[in-house]
Amino acid sequence: MRKLYVIGIGAGDPDQVTVQAVKAMRRVEAFFVIGKGEAAQELIDVRTAILDEHMDHPYRIVPIADPPRDRRPADYAGVVADWHDRRSALLESAFAEVDGVGGILVWGDPALYDSTLRMVERVLAHGKVTFDYEVIPGVTSAQALAARHRVVLHGIGEPLHITTGRRLREEGLATANALVMLDGDCAFTAIPGDDVHIWWGAYLGMPDETLIEGPLPAVRDEIVRRRAELRARKGWIMDSYLLRRGR
Repeated sequence: MRKLYVIGIGAGDPDQVTVQAVKAMRRVEAFFVIGKGEAAQELIDVRTAILDEHMDHPYRIVPIADPPRDRRPADYAGVVADWHDRRSALLESAFAEVDGVGGILVWGDPALYDSTLRMVERVLAHGKVTFDYEVIPGVTSAQALAARHRVVLHGIGEPLHITTGRRLREEGLATANALVMLDGDCAFTAIPGDDVHIWWGAYLGMPDETLIEGPLPAVRDEIVRRRAELRARKGWIMDSYLLRRGR
Protein backbone atom coordinates (compact mmCIF):
# COMPACT_ATOMS: atom_id res chain seq x y z
CA MET A 1 0.00 0.00 0.00
CA ARG A 2 1.56 3.26 -1.08
CA LYS A 3 -1.05 5.69 0.27
CA LEU A 4 -3.71 5.70 3.00
CA TYR A 5 -6.59 8.14 3.39
CA VAL A 6 -8.12 8.52 6.87
CA ILE A 7 -11.48 10.09 6.06
CA GLY A 8 -13.94 11.69 8.47
CA ILE A 9 -17.49 10.90 7.32
CA GLY A 10 -19.60 12.84 9.83
CA ALA A 11 -21.82 11.78 12.69
CA GLY A 12 -24.12 9.51 10.68
CA ASP A 13 -25.98 11.54 8.07
CA PRO A 14 -24.65 10.61 4.59
CA ASP A 15 -25.22 14.23 3.54
CA GLN A 16 -22.53 15.32 6.05
CA VAL A 17 -19.82 13.77 3.89
CA THR A 18 -17.84 16.68 2.45
CA VAL A 19 -16.80 17.17 -1.16
CA GLN A 20 -13.17 16.78 -0.04
CA ALA A 21 -14.06 13.43 1.55
CA VAL A 22 -15.82 12.25 -1.61
CA LYS A 23 -12.77 13.16 -3.72
CA ALA A 24 -10.52 11.23 -1.34
CA MET A 25 -12.86 8.21 -1.29
CA ARG A 26 -12.74 8.05 -5.08
CA ARG A 27 -8.95 7.65 -4.95
CA VAL A 28 -9.23 4.59 -2.72
CA GLU A 29 -9.07 1.00 -3.98
CA ALA A 30 -9.52 -0.84 -0.65
CA PHE A 31 -11.36 0.32 2.48
CA PHE A 32 -10.38 -1.14 5.86
CA VAL A 33 -13.44 -1.57 8.10
CA ILE A 34 -13.04 -2.46 11.77
CA GLY A 35 -16.19 -4.29 12.81
CA LYS A 36 -17.65 -4.31 16.32
CA GLY A 37 -19.76 -7.44 16.11
CA GLU A 38 -23.31 -8.16 14.97
CA ALA A 39 -24.85 -5.61 17.35
CA ALA A 40 -23.15 -2.76 15.46
CA GLN A 41 -23.77 -4.08 11.93
CA GLU A 42 -25.77 -0.91 11.31
CA LEU A 43 -22.56 1.11 11.56
CA ILE A 44 -21.05 -0.94 8.74
CA ASP A 45 -24.28 -0.60 6.74
CA VAL A 46 -24.11 3.21 6.97
CA ARG A 47 -20.51 3.17 5.72
CA THR A 48 -21.55 0.90 2.86
CA ALA A 49 -24.44 3.21 1.94
CA ILE A 50 -22.06 6.17 1.86
CA LEU A 51 -19.69 4.30 -0.43
CA ASP A 52 -22.52 3.12 -2.69
CA GLU A 53 -23.71 6.71 -3.09
CA HIS A 54 -20.38 8.36 -3.75
CA MET A 55 -17.96 5.87 -5.28
CA ASP A 56 -17.47 5.96 -9.05
CA HIS A 57 -15.39 2.78 -9.47
CA PRO A 58 -15.19 -0.75 -8.02
CA TYR A 59 -13.53 -1.10 -4.62
CA ARG A 60 -12.70 -3.72 -2.00
CA ILE A 61 -13.83 -3.95 1.62
CA VAL A 62 -11.22 -5.41 3.97
CA PRO A 63 -12.98 -6.42 7.21
CA ILE A 64 -11.03 -6.38 10.48
CA ALA A 65 -12.49 -7.81 13.69
CA ASP A 66 -12.17 -5.37 16.58
CA PRO A 67 -10.28 -7.07 19.45
CA PRO A 68 -12.24 -7.15 22.74
CA ARG A 69 -11.28 -5.05 25.77
CA ASP A 70 -12.43 -4.42 29.31
CA ARG A 71 -14.91 -1.52 29.25
CA ARG A 72 -14.61 -0.77 32.99
CA PRO A 73 -10.93 -1.39 33.79
CA ALA A 74 -9.09 -0.35 36.94
CA ASP A 75 -6.14 0.73 34.76
CA TYR A 76 -7.92 2.59 31.96
CA ALA A 77 -4.80 3.96 30.24
CA GLY A 78 -3.05 0.58 30.34
CA VAL A 79 -6.02 -1.34 28.94
CA VAL A 80 -6.52 1.17 26.12
CA ALA A 81 -2.80 1.12 25.25
CA ASP A 82 -2.92 -2.68 25.01
CA TRP A 83 -6.07 -2.48 22.88
CA HIS A 84 -4.39 -0.01 20.53
CA ASP A 85 -1.38 -2.33 20.22
CA ARG A 86 -3.60 -5.25 19.21
CA ARG A 87 -5.63 -3.08 16.83
CA SER A 88 -2.51 -1.67 15.17
CA ALA A 89 -1.14 -5.21 14.71
CA LEU A 90 -4.32 -6.18 12.85
CA LEU A 91 -4.11 -3.05 10.71
CA GLU A 92 -0.46 -3.72 9.94
CA SER A 93 -1.29 -7.20 8.64
CA ALA A 94 -4.18 -5.86 6.56
CA PHE A 95 -2.10 -3.01 5.12
CA ALA A 96 0.62 -5.47 4.05
CA GLU A 97 -1.89 -7.40 1.93
CA VAL A 98 -3.12 -4.39 -0.07
CA ASP A 99 -1.50 -2.85 -3.13
CA GLY A 100 -2.24 0.70 -4.20
CA VAL A 101 -4.40 3.11 -2.21
CA GLY A 102 -6.23 2.28 1.03
CA GLY A 103 -8.81 4.14 3.08
CA ILE A 104 -10.37 4.13 6.53
CA LEU A 105 -13.74 5.79 7.09
CA VAL A 106 -13.90 7.39 10.54
CA TRP A 107 -17.07 8.47 12.35
CA GLY A 108 -17.06 12.20 12.96
CA ASP A 109 -13.55 13.62 12.72
CA PRO A 110 -10.32 11.59 13.07
CA ALA A 111 -8.90 14.23 15.44
CA LEU A 112 -11.59 14.04 18.16
CA TYR A 113 -11.84 10.99 20.45
CA ASP A 114 -10.80 8.53 17.79
CA SER A 115 -7.80 6.22 17.91
CA THR A 116 -7.23 5.66 14.19
CA LEU A 117 -4.37 8.15 13.76
CA ARG A 118 -2.55 6.82 16.83
CA MET A 119 -2.77 3.29 15.44
CA VAL A 120 -1.57 4.34 11.99
CA GLU A 121 1.45 6.00 13.62
CA ARG A 122 2.13 2.80 15.59
CA VAL A 123 2.09 0.79 12.37
CA LEU A 124 4.58 3.15 10.77
CA ALA A 125 6.78 3.11 13.88
CA HIS A 126 7.09 -0.67 13.62
CA GLY A 127 8.82 -0.19 10.27
CA LYS A 128 7.47 -3.34 8.63
CA VAL A 129 5.27 -1.45 6.16
CA THR A 130 5.73 2.06 4.85
CA PHE A 131 3.24 4.39 3.21
CA ASP A 132 2.17 8.00 3.03
CA TYR A 133 -1.13 8.98 4.62
CA GLU A 134 -3.51 11.94 4.51
CA VAL A 135 -6.25 12.98 6.93
CA ILE A 136 -9.58 14.36 5.72
CA PRO A 137 -11.59 16.21 8.42
CA GLY A 138 -15.26 15.45 9.06
CA VAL A 139 -18.32 16.85 10.83
CA THR A 140 -18.17 15.90 14.51
CA SER A 141 -21.02 14.79 16.76
CA ALA A 142 -20.42 18.03 18.67
CA GLN A 143 -21.29 20.06 15.58
CA ALA A 144 -24.22 17.79 14.71
CA LEU A 145 -25.58 18.02 18.27
CA ALA A 146 -25.45 21.81 18.24
CA ALA A 147 -27.07 22.01 14.82
CA ARG A 148 -29.92 19.66 15.68
CA HIS A 149 -30.67 21.51 18.93
CA ARG A 150 -30.10 24.91 17.25
CA VAL A 151 -27.78 26.02 20.02
CA VAL A 152 -24.33 27.63 20.23
CA LEU A 153 -21.96 25.41 22.19
CA HIS A 154 -20.69 28.23 24.42
CA GLY A 155 -21.74 31.60 25.77
CA ILE A 156 -20.36 34.85 24.35
CA GLY A 157 -16.62 34.93 24.93
CA GLU A 158 -16.73 31.74 27.01
CA PRO A 159 -14.59 28.61 26.56
CA LEU A 160 -15.94 25.17 25.74
CA HIS A 161 -14.64 22.17 27.65
CA ILE A 162 -14.74 18.89 25.69
CA THR A 163 -14.47 15.86 27.95
CA THR A 164 -15.56 12.27 28.54
CA GLY A 165 -18.17 10.80 30.82
CA ARG A 166 -15.47 9.20 32.97
CA ARG A 167 -13.71 12.54 33.50
CA LEU A 168 -17.00 14.33 34.17
CA ARG A 169 -17.81 11.85 36.93
CA GLU A 170 -14.35 12.29 38.46
CA GLU A 171 -14.04 16.06 38.11
CA GLY A 172 -17.61 17.35 38.02
CA LEU A 173 -18.79 20.27 35.91
CA ALA A 174 -15.80 22.56 36.27
CA THR A 175 -16.70 25.04 33.51
CA ALA A 176 -19.82 26.84 32.34
CA ASN A 177 -19.98 24.83 29.09
CA ALA A 178 -19.02 21.16 28.78
CA LEU A 179 -19.46 18.93 25.74
CA VAL A 180 -19.43 15.32 26.94
CA MET A 181 -18.69 12.26 24.80
CA LEU A 182 -18.05 8.56 25.47
CA ASP A 183 -20.36 8.45 28.48
CA GLY A 184 -21.53 4.88 28.97
CA ASP A 185 -22.73 5.39 32.55
CA CYS A 186 -24.80 8.60 32.37
CA ALA A 187 -22.33 10.67 34.39
CA PHE A 188 -24.64 13.68 34.13
CA THR A 189 -26.84 12.07 36.81
CA ALA A 190 -24.12 12.90 39.37
CA ILE A 191 -24.03 16.61 38.51
CA PRO A 192 -25.76 18.72 41.21
CA GLY A 193 -27.46 22.08 40.80
CA ASP A 194 -30.78 23.42 39.59
CA ASP A 195 -29.06 25.84 37.20
CA VAL A 196 -27.64 23.21 34.81
CA HIS A 197 -29.21 22.73 31.37
CA ILE A 198 -28.61 19.71 29.11
CA TRP A 199 -28.88 19.17 25.36
CA TRP A 200 -28.64 15.42 24.67
CA GLY A 201 -28.64 13.53 21.38
CA ALA A 202 -28.27 9.91 20.31
CA TYR A 203 -27.71 8.42 16.81
CA LEU A 204 -27.22 11.93 15.45
CA GLY A 205 -27.93 12.05 11.72
CA MET A 206 -29.34 8.53 11.64
CA PRO A 207 -32.97 7.38 11.24
CA ASP A 208 -33.26 6.69 14.99
CA GLU A 209 -31.93 10.11 16.01
CA THR A 210 -33.30 11.06 19.44
CA LEU A 211 -33.04 14.50 21.06
CA ILE A 212 -33.91 15.59 24.61
CA GLU A 213 -33.31 19.07 26.04
CA GLY A 214 -34.19 20.87 29.25
CA PRO A 215 -33.14 21.68 32.84
CA LEU A 216 -31.00 18.75 34.00
CA PRO A 217 -33.04 17.94 37.14
CA ALA A 218 -36.23 17.82 35.05
CA VAL A 219 -35.02 15.59 32.20
CA ARG A 220 -32.18 13.44 33.59
CA ASP A 221 -34.44 10.49 34.40
CA GLU A 222 -36.08 10.69 30.97
CA ILE A 223 -32.67 10.58 29.27
CA VAL A 224 -31.55 7.59 31.36
CA ARG A 225 -34.77 5.70 30.58
CA ARG A 226 -34.80 6.54 26.87
CA ARG A 227 -31.11 5.75 26.48
CA ALA A 228 -31.57 2.32 28.09
CA GLU A 229 -34.55 1.57 25.84
CA LEU A 230 -32.64 2.50 22.68
CA ARG A 231 -29.55 0.53 23.61
CA ALA A 232 -31.59 -2.54 24.50
CA ARG A 233 -33.44 -2.39 21.19
CA LYS A 234 -30.45 -1.72 18.92
CA GLY A 235 -27.64 -3.38 20.85
CA TRP A 236 -25.42 -0.29 20.71
CA ILE A 237 -25.64 3.46 21.21
CA MET A 238 -23.65 6.56 20.30
CA ASP A 239 -24.67 9.70 22.16
CA SER A 240 -23.26 13.01 23.36
CA TYR A 241 -24.52 16.02 25.25
CA LEU A 242 -23.86 19.63 26.17
CA LEU A 243 -24.08 20.82 29.78
CA ARG A 244 -24.36 24.52 30.60
CA ARG A 245 -24.45 26.08 34.03
CA GLY A 246 -26.34 29.30 34.65
CA ARG A 247 -28.40 29.32 31.46
